[in-house]
Amino acid sequence: MAARSGRGQQERGGRRGGGPAGPQERTGRRGGGKPGPQPGGKPGLQPSGKPGSQPGGRGPRGERVERPSGNPYGRGRGAAPLAADARGRGSAPGFGSAGAPIPAAAAAGLQPNAAKRKGEWYEMKLPETLAAVPLNGLMRLLPIPAKVAGRLISVNGVQRQGKLLRLKLFPEERPEFEPEWMELNILYEDDFCLVVNKPDGIEVHPSAKGQRGTLAHGVAAYYDMTNQACRVRHIHRLDKDTTGPVLYAKNELAHYVFDAAMREKRIERIYTALAEGVIRDNKGVIDAPIGQDRHHSTRRRVSETGERAVTRYEVIERFADHTLVRLRLETGRTHQIRVHLSHLGHPIAGDGLYGGHRPIMQRQALHGEKLVWPHPWTGDRLSVHAQLPDDFAAALRALREPGRKPVR
Repeated sequence: MAARSGRGQQERGGRRGGGPAGPQERTGRRGGGKPGPQPGGKPGLQPSGKPGSQPGGRGPRGERVERPSGNPYGRGRGAAPLAADARGRGSAPGFGSAGAPIPAAAAAGLQPNAAKRKGEWYEMKLPETLAAVPLNGLMRLLPIPAKVAGRLISVNGVQRQGKLLRLKLFPEERPEFEPEWMELNILYEDDFCLVVNKPDGIEVHPSAKGQRGTLAHGVAAYYDMTNQACRVRHIHRLDKDTTGPVLYAKNELAHYVFDAAMREKRIERIYTALAEGVIRDNKGVIDAPIGQDRHHSTRRRVSETGERAVTRYEVIERFADHTLVRLRLETGRTHQIRVHLSHLGHPIAGDGLYGGHRPIMQRQALHGEKLVWPHPWTGDRLSVHAQLPDDFAAALRALREPGRKPVR
């Protein structure tokens, strides 16, 4: 199969060292590798190395860092970059023990962005001015949450060797999912995070004991094939028949930061849906609590006793009997978009669980279009865009045909 490249978009603001930074595209490209065995007997590649040591796939001046080879997953169709949002580091977190962002480290003479990975360790040079500062003080200058910093110190995961500070951020881990080869579309990857474009018909992780064939099993196989001893840590989920980006954390630091970012709504998920009927308002907010449906174990419904759920929508295109909408989640309830659009009287096309019909789509026409997240080490905003899958694009083409008769 052809090698696949994933492309991400870095969104920077504020100043670092000199002048203001602008949008910078980051890639997850991989270099060449040699054939080797694959889980499940599939032909694959034995990579020549691990992901590049620079966070985000580029070096401190934006030079490209080559990724390990051997991605046998084919070239993905959904890895187009998006233009950077006009947001700065004000939306990025300060992760140090005292809430100190990277600029505090730079002011002290540390250069976290110049750190390099050496196996399980992340290494950076210490300036003379910090030679006598104890480890606890150094850790407060770094973009490491206090809880993670404390654990690193307690297990001897922080070492000072002359002018070199070493952090054991990448200890070898045993995956909890059995590797199972499958074709993946990698949208972005670096040492801290991975973004996979999930196809329809596959679950993010097992929902029953002994279940196989989930995206988690495929990611475990990918880590195994690329010699990455990482646990599979998904940060958010998509429904089985929903497509789009899924974010993974590769180490404890990233997992901790991403969990906090989800709670604080600093991870943005933007979706595209094809709703039945014509939505009249160009934009709107659906603020309706969602709870369990007492009569159906897998359904959710709008309920006064449910949890608060807020979805913002805007109309992209109207058809004779359907509307293409873009949606932004302010909360992350199960089936939130599906429930809210159904509650609005415009169920998603193909979503039989919530009143949709299937002449146009044989599954719910819901796609994760864009994912924006803060990098767990630099704090920079990164984004990926996933193109519409083939069946969704085909449905839109059919709706645009001149003289088409309504489907209902």
